[in-house]
Amino acid sequence: QLQLVESGGGLVQPGGSLRLSCAASGFSLNYYNLGWFRRAPGKEREGVSCITRTGDYTNYGGSVKGRFTISRGNAENTVYLQMNSLKPEDAGIYYCAAIVGSPDYCSIDSTNYVHWGQGTQVTVSS
Repeated sequence: QLQLVESGGGLVQPGGSLRLSCAASGFSLNYYNLGWFRRAPGKEREGVSCITRTGDYTNYGGSVKGRFTISRGNAENTVYLQMNSLKPEDAGIYYCAAIVGSPDYCSIDSTNYVHWGQGTQVTVSS
């Protein structure tokens, strides 16, 4: 059974950092583009970042560009999201998602993704 499991969320002060992980089981991520998305209370789901199956292309939402970094470890069957300089508006539930995709491009449009994890909570507060 295809499964994605996020971890690494928690409470952090503004300006702090967190590293989220998304581990896959039941399938290899080698053929999948991966995305990170978030949903804040009362808001629509927002695309945060994505990475192609080769890792050669990444894409970021404007609000996180320069602060967040997506990476993948195909040997570990895991994708990561390093989040630095966190702001209160970064809080929410973070989800990873996967889709068999092009090695040249990935989208942060959530409607493109098929397989989803259950999410991990990120709280940014002093």
